Amino acid sequence: MFVVSVFICIYYNMIIAYTLYYLFASFAANLPWAECGEWATEACSTETKVQILKCKRYNGTWCDNQCVNATAVDFSYMNCTFYNGTSKLKSPSDDYFHQSVLDITDGIHTIGGIKWELVGCLLLAWVLVCICLAKGIKTSGKAVYFTAFFPYVVLLILLIRGLTLPGAMNGIVYYLTPQWDKLGRAQVWGDAAVQIFFSLSPCWGGLITLASYNKFNNNALMDAIIVSVLDSVTSVFAGLVIFSIIGYMAEVLEQPIKDVATEGAGLAFVAYPDVVTKLPLSQLWSVLFFAMLITLGLGTQIATATTVHTTLLDQFPQCRKGYRKTILLVVIAVVCFLIGLIFCSQGGMYMLQLFDNYAATYSLLFIGMIECIGIAWVYGADRFLTDIELMLGSRPSNIWKYSWKFVAPVALLAILLFTAIDFKSTEYNKMKFPGWADGVGSLISISSISMIPIVAIIMVIRERRKFSGTFMELIKYLSKPLDTWGPYLKEHRAQRQMMGDGYNQECQIPLKEQGDGQKV
Repeated sequence: MFVVSVFICIYYNMIIAYTLYYLFASFAANLPWAECGEWATEACSTETKVQILKCKRYNGTWCDNQCVNATAVDFSYMNCTFYNGTSKLKSPSDDYFHQSVLDITDGIHTIGGIKWELVGCLLLAWVLVCICLAKGIKTSGKAVYFTAFFPYVVLLILLIRGLTLPGAMNGIVYYLTPQWDKLGRAQVWGDAAVQIFFSLSPCWGGLITLASYNKFNNNALMDAIIVSVLDSVTSVFAGLVIFSIIGYMAEVLEQPIKDVATEGAGLAFVAYPDVVTKLPLSQLWSVLFFAMLITLGLGTQIATATTVHTTLLDQFPQCRKGYRKTILLVVIAVVCFLIGLIFCSQGGMYMLQLFDNYAATYSLLFIGMIECIGIAWVYGADRFLTDIELMLGSRPSNIWKYSWKFVAPVALLAILLFTAIDFKSTEYNKMKFPGWADGVGSLISISSISMIPIVAIIMVIRERRKFSGTFMELIKYLSKPLDTWGPYLKEHRAQRQMMGDGYNQECQIPLKEQGDGQKV
């Protein structure tokens, strides 16, 4: 989990950097992506160019700002335009992102030069993260009241505006129409599982880190249910917003919706900015939209950086003294910033897509499967239910036990196997990556998974020197909870000991406050 969080820390802040870039650009007198600028390619669409191509498809000729029949008029006295460009037009927002912001190269094999404007935005993003974390988790947690509700207001406004655009309903119908044949593809189930893991963030370590600051009797079960339901509702709602806009873009560009709908980080910087230009006071809505993205991005980045920071503090307790905690935070930020400079290059988007596809995707499925096995089979599902009963006051249903022991690990294993069989090369903007790039991506995934056996081997070697039993007895010994394992506070340990499950509950942990909140 620590390695996964480190990878996410490195590349996710680049998305915030893009957002900061757009936020600053939104203060211009005219939004730079509203029209085709000097950075535009021939495929950049304008209203006139769209009309010319539409006229050309019907064997007409564009003269005096109208489409006329080529065989019925004399062109000698008319001002005619003969456009021989591509029929695959791009929106100005698409060209602005790829040609101006990224100045993207022709593939991952060409990294290109550094975009210093993006370097400045990435540096600012890390400064914001450090400022938020330097004041502690309690202070940064207060921002949740704003970041949780503000996005819904902006999304609702964008949905209302999106539904008034031509072609919006076509996009909505496309979004809500099931494609049953897709359910037979393992890749679809794999992508769905990855999306759930990325959206709810299990196996990142962030949930465990933040939950350690909750009250001992916090209703974690209800929290899990509410968050899961709200996440699903929000995903459907956001899908309505984006596909209303995609339907409009398909209408304007005279292209099928499936060709307009893209994926990856570019979507937030192409589709949404395009619809913002159609709103009155477009600069205002652009600022609000990208401010919303920044708050959402910082919320995720702060939680992830907190995981990395807290893990290192727990591993090296001496860093908690004085200003060492802040110094460690700055060191983490500087290291991640320096590594993240590769994403600021002209080919950085390809590297970002590679990290996004491999750093926290299928490796999370494997980690989740191992976590289910570790808790349900090694630690014991009944023992875990007893722990939860102590915190909630009532024992959860045994349905959870069977889910942890059988349903979840089997489902995750099946998705992993079928996804491996149906593997497809990474691509961005309809450009497939070479095999060596996917090889690098696989190493990124393996590096996080490999920590599990590596740590296990280290523990076996360390304990083998002082253990007199057989190898299997050593494995069994290392698989048991330590004598010091249990609730943090004495009164809760006493309650747990009264419930009993066969392991020593003697309190040997000194009670002290960690960070700016008390772990219970």
